[in-house]
Amino acid sequence: MKIIDHSFQTPQENLACDEALLDESEASDGPEVLRFWTSPNPFVVLGYSNAWKDEVKDRHALPVLRRCSGGGTVLQGPGCLNYTLILKTTPEGPLSNIRSTNVYVMERQRAALEKALGKEVRVQGHTDLTVGDLKFSGNAQRRKKNRLLFHGTFLIDFDLSQIARFLKVPGKQPAYRKGRPHKEFVTNLGVSASRVKETVAKAWHAEDGLERWPEKRMAQLVAERYSRKDWNFKF
Repeated sequence: MKIIDHSFQTPQENLACDEALLDESEASDGPEVLRFWTSPNPFVVLGYSNAWKDEVKDRHALPVLRRCSGGGTVLQGPGCLNYTLILKTTPEGPLSNIRSTNVYVMERQRAALEKALGKEVRVQGHTDLTVGDLKFSGNAQRRKKNRLLFHGTFLIDFDLSQIARFLKVPGKQPAYRKGRPHKEFVTNLGVSASRVKETVAKAWHAEDGLERWPEKRMAQLVAERYSRKDWNFKF
């Protein structure tokens, strides 16, 4: 697996890079990839099918973007470490459908983070990672014929109070949340981003660096999707 640790300055570029990596790998039978990135500025990311009016308190307070994968709405910014996996799929095997992919990827991530933290980590709500009942990672996927994108966020040292400032409490919640407000539901990891990167990269056997990323496709996606209101506020 190839690895790339590179962050762009704008939210639009960072989201476009994830989708462009998926598109290029699908089109060219490219390698599996693990990417890490962070955002220097806060912004809101809607899951593909989420209605922004149900999720965001003020659409003008921060940039609001829509990603290409499902899952819930999240607040991004300094203190969040994001990862991206581009994985090959086959008709049989652990990545053959959405459910089995969730189990396969989340178990590997769980074991890696448990090693980094030195304490028990659980998978809850299908694609959340928790310490006890406190969430520190949410994840989502998008599938194509021969490749899939699986990505998520680790809360490292994020200002958790900002979540309630910008995001509404979601109407659809995992059972383990039990109606708790944001501040009682999430937690930071309390370990360094470098430690998390090292452990996750080792778990996925990601060693060789990716020499280039799909800049042309990225620019196209920024122009046609991620910088456009008709994409970001389509629902």
